Amino acid sequence: MSDTRAESRTYTARWVFPASNPPLHRGTVTVSGSVIEAVDPHGVRQPDEDLGNVAIIPGLVNAHTHLDLSGARGLTPPTTADRFTDWLLSVITYRRSRSPEQTRADIHAGLAESLRCGTTLIGDIAAEGQTWDVLAAAPTRAVVFRELIGLSPERSQTAHDTAETWLAGHHPTTSTRPGLSPHAPYSVRKGLFADAGRLCRSGKISYAVHLAESAAEVELLTHRRGPFADFLKDLGLWLPDGLTEDFGAVIEACDFGQPKLFVHGNHLAPTTRMTPGSTIVYCPRTHAAFGHPPHPFREFLARGVRVCLGTDSLASNPDLDVLAEARFIHSRYPDFPGDTLLKMVTLFGAEAMDWSNKTGSLEPGKSADLVAVPLPERDAEDAHTLLFAQDAPRADRRSMFCGLWRSWMTVGGNACFANEM
Repeated sequence: MSDTRAESRTYTARWVFPASNPPLHRGTVTVSGSVIEAVDPHGVRQPDEDLGNVAIIPGLVNAHTHLDLSGARGLTPPTTADRFTDWLLSVITYRRSRSPEQTRADIHAGLAESLRCGTTLIGDIAAEGQTWDVLAAAPTRAVVFRELIGLSPERSQTAHDTAETWLAGHHPTTSTRPGLSPHAPYSVRKGLFADAGRLCRSGKISYAVHLAESAAEVELLTHRRGPFADFLKDLGLWLPDGLTEDFGAVIEACDFGQPKLFVHGNHLAPTTRMTPGSTIVYCPRTHAAFGHPPHPFREFLARGVRVCLGTDSLASNPDLDVLAEARFIHSRYPDFPGDTLLKMVTLFGAEAMDWSNKTGSLEPGKSADLVAVPLPERDAEDAHTLLFAQDAPRADRRSMFCGLWRSWMTVGGNACFANEM
């Protein structure tokens, strides 16, 4: 994004959270054009604007969602964990019921909600890559993962060929990058994981897979039986010879060095070997809604495996606010380090999708992507507890992308955002 603006403006607030460094009480962030010029402790620079009782944090990163399902809020409620395939069928039925016009409106609505929450980088998994045009035109960064599905040899080959064609027609821009997402071990023929990985390696693009989302998935791969076997038989897709052997085989199949996002990981053993460049994307409220056992995110982080957060879609989650995911974790695990939790919704997600040279933390030279988050009217020994507090004000968050404050508007009946000039 070219920007000829050279005027600098310095902002202060009650707290500044760079994410890459400790919080600064009454610190300042200086923005020059579209980039951050400086992040300083209190007293180094005279602020031009005091944002008040807010935390200035990096733009939020939602590493996993499905914007095309944004119209499903309340229509496909999560089931108990042992009936996960019933929920999955309701999502398939919902998706098939939507016209192209309705789906496009859903994408716009989901995008607007994401931006209102302060998201400045989105990892979106999209059937046929259909969110590309909307996200490429929006004031945000994004990786659009084209979803690949195919258990039979014929459908697997078709998925590979259409992915290759789609990548040839969708080149990275300054704000939007293509990616591929072989959907899951129960919906993708085992050879397609490696084939898609090779396409990602040749294009130096990101790769995402839903992995170990439910206990039924474990039973399917280990014993070739259970709810997923029945689900596939009912759909006429029971092809056990095409299934991978286990989750480790999926992880190893795409060990090509490119960024890899393994989404959910609810039932991954904490000792699972993760290949270089791997990230686990944990969706806390969706995980809890299905009643899964405690997620192993802390064990993976302790091993040095990167973990970031996503909201999943509105087919399973109440909203698309990734900061609310972090606050949910804080309420469940109040002793979990606040600095790590902040990175899980900012820097770690940017690293996972190969955007950390531009965004994910407040550092000189990076894009001026930031959010002003209202704080409670009280003190705390650790400032992070204010940021993640359940009693934080629900007031609107002001967010900046590439040095410009974003404003909400409606265009053609669709809610959207634009940068203020």
